[in-house]
Amino acid sequence: MSLPDVVAAVMFVGITLYALLAGADFGAGFWDLFAGNSERGEPTRGLIEASIAPVWEANHMWLIFVLVTLWTGFPRAFAPIMSTLYIPLTIAAFGIILRGSAFAFRKVSTTLSAQRLFGATFALSSVLTPYFLGAVVGGVASGRVPAGDRAGNVITSWCNPTSVLGGTLAVVVCAFLASVYLSADARRRGQPDLEAAFRLRALVMGVVAGGVAITGVFVLHADAPDLFDGLTGRGAPLIALSAAAGIAALVVVWRGGFGPARYLAALAVIAVLWGWAAAQYPWLLIDTLHIDTGAGARTTLVALLGTIAVGVL
Repeated sequence: MSLPDVVAAVMFVGITLYALLAGADFGAGFWDLFAGNSERGEPTRGLIEASIAPVWEANHMWLIFVLVTLWTGFPRAFAPIMSTLYIPLTIAAFGIILRGSAFAFRKVSTTLSAQRLFGATFALSSVLTPYFLGAVVGGVASGRVPAGDRAGNVITSWCNPTSVLGGTLAVVVCAFLASVYLSADARRRGQPDLEAAFRLRALVMGVVAGGVAITGVFVLHADAPDLFDGLTGRGAPLIALSAAAGIAALVVVWRGGFGPARYLAALAVIAVLWGWAAAQYPWLLIDTLHIDTGAGARTTLVALLGTIAVGVL
């Protein structure tokens, strides 16, 4: 494994942690959106606030980590990604800001109208942000970001079938993760009604996620053939592991084993992410930029890994 490969793997660890931790928080916002009116939705929103309040903004550290590692370690990829996909990235950034502000302001608001306004902002941002981040992934994975100084099409790079698939799958997976996690939290807090409600939501969203993934096979075959070939080739074992873990998570949730279900749900997400990485390897930008050729100077990569090691400690 080359030094650029090591840096890319470390960066992908950051992507994985962001998907698992911030993804669950975004999913909690998804369920906040559909919790109901102020009176009917109060128990659900109370559980969501209690569950994510201690760590909710800290999870964005992983996104910052990924962006800085990409910028420093792979500047030849960072520049075209940012210049091509700046619209969805900007929307996602505003979504993160609005979501954080609204979550804080809703907590201290004293009027019902203000609580509704900030609550709606928090919930909508929790859906839009993962969608546009998933659309960015779809744009990169489908080969719509060219290497070099020229930018790709700033509209079709994220308004395309693969990006729609990526955005939709991101929202659904976030909702699935959150429902599994919140089922366990409800049990721990002694709230059987909420436990049952999120158990049902976990089962429904797990089935929906599976349906989206199956549909995605046909989308990728038609719109991103190189990625499809990678997923059905070297990435196939990881995709199979993801499917098996997802099905196992649903079975465990159905039987009420929320503790193990959390790990199985997380494993399903981890496996599909690393399946994508395996399918795209060794390309940073499919068909245009390899990991080795897109990497910065060796001294920069060594310094970056050293800095990361100190940061981890």
